[in-house]
Amino acid sequence: MAKSKSPKTFILDTNVILHDSTCITQFQENDIVIPLTVIEELDHFKRGSQVINLNAREFARKLDAITGNEIFNGGVSLGRGKGKVRVHISKGLSKEITEIFKEDNADHRILSVAMEVKRKLPANRVVILVTKDVNLRMKAKAIGIPAEDYSTDRISNVEELYSGKEIIEDFNSDIIAALYKVPFEVQAAPIMKKYKTEYVPNKYFILRNQNYSVLTYLDPNKELFKRIDKVTAYGIKPRNAEQAFAVDALMNPDIPLVSITGKAGTGKTLLALAASLQSKRNYRQIYVARPVVPLSNKDIGYLPGDVESKLAPYMQPLWDNLKVIQDQYPESDKQHQLINQLLKDQKLVIEPLSYIRGRSLQRIYFIVDEAQNLTPHEIKTIITRAGEGAKIVLTGDIYQIDHPYLDSQSNGLSYLIDHFKNQKLYAHINLEKGERSELAELASNLL
Repeated sequence: MAKSKSPKTFILDTNVILHDSTCITQFQENDIVIPLTVIEELDHFKRGSQVINLNAREFARKLDAITGNEIFNGGVSLGRGKGKVRVHISKGLSKEITEIFKEDNADHRILSVAMEVKRKLPANRVVILVTKDVNLRMKAKAIGIPAEDYSTDRISNVEELYSGKEIIEDFNSDIIAALYKVPFEVQAAPIMKKYKTEYVPNKYFILRNQNYSVLTYLDPNKELFKRIDKVTAYGIKPRNAEQAFAVDALMNPDIPLVSITGKAGTGKTLLALAASLQSKRNYRQIYVARPVVPLSNKDIGYLPGDVESKLAPYMQPLWDNLKVIQDQYPESDKQHQLINQLLKDQKLVIEPLSYIRGRSLQRIYFIVDEAQNLTPHEIKTIITRAGEGAKIVLTGDIYQIDHPYLDSQSNGLSYLIDHFKNQKLYAHINLEKGERSELAELASNLL
């Protein structure tokens, strides 16, 4: 949160805490009020292995350690230069809220607390409700309570998000020719200075003029432009320059963290799976996972069937992509049969992301599909589990988000791209051209 000229009072909704267990440390000199209803709601999330469950438990421990017995009596200071935090107890819904909304639920109790806090504070003291629920923000504004999204881990402009690639036109033919000769590399500094391009480690380039072109990437360790080719990965051949860039990053052992974004049909998941199979000798296991978003805010027991049947529909797209790769070879071919053997020996594992907890990520090629449905904290949790020799790949479409409290600016995948852009251990490619079919490409662009 940006530092304000005069302290404000922020009312926190439950979803903010579940999104970021450290949120109360992010408000500088401003005071924080936590409605007792929020504490009650957190109690429902304290059991389970999802990140939101961990956040609920962690927040409760931190709040208890900070406040002791003072939490209900005027609040406790969060430290030098910080505001106070307190839990607010109210006696049911206020008369104003009851007259407007009728129903007694958690959201309306939070609104009632906001109105009560605002009424008791001086007129010049700004009271703001912070929630990731857009409907609750609209309700608050409708009754005169300012409301904001939690923006601490929100990127400023998604339209300017790093794409991982650049085209340089009217490029020198002699340099292009040099890149086609051993050792297939040239010094990067003179080129970047001449063409005024930004230095970003592992960035990919198309260098071209009217007659020639070459695909390259910027090696940050030697500060060289290195030529790359369209390499086939386990039967899957890149169909365009972007896909060639993606395969190169996915198979480069010197880049342990890779993100691939793009709309449906651009080949994100397919390329990641194919590259992992092509690189399998370098890793003891390939682990492919995706978040099960519709289950993240309720217990899986609410749905009919056993665990396997409940999760199967969410994992099916991964199996479909694996089948496409397998079908590149006849059933009698050893490459086709190898995939079945890898699955049998659990060298290739496809599971929901929640099953990662407790696993050791040593020498694992770890693919996280649909990563746009993860929070920044969840992304951090995954990456910080990376052990020696591990490679982590995150794929997703930042404009197709199923999570109720995330958008293109606040999801973990966008946050990762924005923060890791200049790191030598990281590469990113945004795929723009759909390759699924002409019809799929048309639908993606028009609908």
